[in-house]
Amino acid sequence: MTSEEFETETKETRTTRFAHWLMDRESKRQDKESNLEGMMRFNIFFSTATLVAVAGSTVTNYVLMAYAWL
Repeated sequence: MTSEEFETETKETRTTRFAHWLMDRESKRQDKESNLEGMMRFNIFFSTATLVAVAGSTVTNYVLMAYAWL
């Protein structure tokens, strides 16, 4: 292999740079989507936990009021 052939193989063309940019952009998008999925799961968990805590507190109050009446 001559040095001239080696230079043309290692030199990045506009097409290869664009292809690398597209692949990098796709991997960043996938990372971002996985982060969003994690945040959505946490949000659902936190909302459910809040609902259970509020409902449990209300039920406890009603039970104590019923006990006080008896």
